Amino acid sequence: MPATDRVRRAVFVDGVRTPFGRARKDGLYAHTRADDLAVKTVRELLRRHPALDPARVDEVAIAATTQQGDQGLTLGRTVGVLAGLPRSVPGYAIDRMCAGAMTAVTSVAATIGVGGADVAIAGGVEHMGHHPMGFEADPNPRFLSEKLVAADALNMGVTAENLHDRFPHLTRDRADAYGVASQRKYADALAAGRIDPDLVPVALRDPERGWGLATADEPPRPGTTVEAIRTLPTPFRPGGRVTAGTSAPLTDGAASCLVAAEETAVALGLPVRMRMVSFAYAGVEPEVMGIGPVPATRRALDRAGLTIDDIGLFEINEAFAVQVLAFLDAFGIADDDPRVNPYGGAIAIGHPLASSGVRLMTQLARQFEEHPAVRYGLTTMCVGLGQGGTVVWENPHHADYVPTAANGADK
Repeated sequence: MPATDRVRRAVFVDGVRTPFGRARKDGLYAHTRADDLAVKTVRELLRRHPALDPARVDEVAIAATTQQGDQGLTLGRTVGVLAGLPRSVPGYAIDRMCAGAMTAVTSVAATIGVGGADVAIAGGVEHMGHHPMGFEADPNPRFLSEKLVAADALNMGVTAENLHDRFPHLTRDRADAYGVASQRKYADALAAGRIDPDLVPVALRDPERGWGLATADEPPRPGTTVEAIRTLPTPFRPGGRVTAGTSAPLTDGAASCLVAAEETAVALGLPVRMRMVSFAYAGVEPEVMGIGPVPATRRALDRAGLTIDDIGLFEINEAFAVQVLAFLDAFGIADDDPRVNPYGGAIAIGHPLASSGVRLMTQLARQFEEHPAVRYGLTTMCVGLGQGGTVVWENPHHADYVPTAANGADK
């Protein structure tokens, strides 16, 4: 059967990321180019899968929120060339702010589904030390003059405060407890060896300190306590509820993954770590952008013919604790549900905007291997300017998983 006569199944083959660094003048990557971070992840994917002929890569999609300087010049193409892919491999850049890498993955998966590609690389990079969020952006004055969005909708921290306002039961105490739990879960996962396998070391050169090697995430603060968080200031509003302890820190980093048609992966001897079941994006009021994952998840579940009760693992991006709590409350999930972010999240690890979607996917794939009894999981995140994105995945280690070839499709 020709590929164009059916929708092919896209699978997640593998994902890697750089260690994440703090976006500041003395951070890990203060003297490292953003595009070089992305190149490092692409090269590592190719190194880990020598059976994949680089010429078989049909597309490279790399996201960045601020597409200028070392994050500009059509990243998918430039990163592919710099990574040593053949000149015949095309590429493009994507921007959906925080969901950039997620959109890169769903875009190439859709292309694979209709037969436009067999294998693709998708990912994202954000060097927030070089390119602060919104730097040199020029929002159209009509946004405010015509009252299309609220005046505070462009400040992500204020939108988190707005969520606390809208849902008073999402208290600062709950957010503080959630922030501490994220740090603890990450520290436990790191100690158990669950973080390092997905990291690719990055060589560093500092004009003053010389050469070094980034091998571990810089943002985490192990040993954080609720008592300590309670003393932190609320920078987005006097007497507010959002603090540095309940927010993802400004971060530099990159992540990339291999996505393929399932039959192609099998034919090439590539692992099938997850199957994409459905995905959806949804818009919400920009001033409460953190609620975006709720309608996106409902839409994705409906498209998959599933309910929230079918989901056994959740990877939710932690832009802010209150945003995660709003999602959990909407679906009746406890704040400390063990299915949610078992390795901790962005409050501990960091959130280099356009790259975080692939981090979520890479962690979910590893958790699927640890929990073969879980059939479905999802990755979800809020997006600046009022959006949400969700991808539903199936675990190939589950007893009821039916591979493409066994389902009667072309090999």
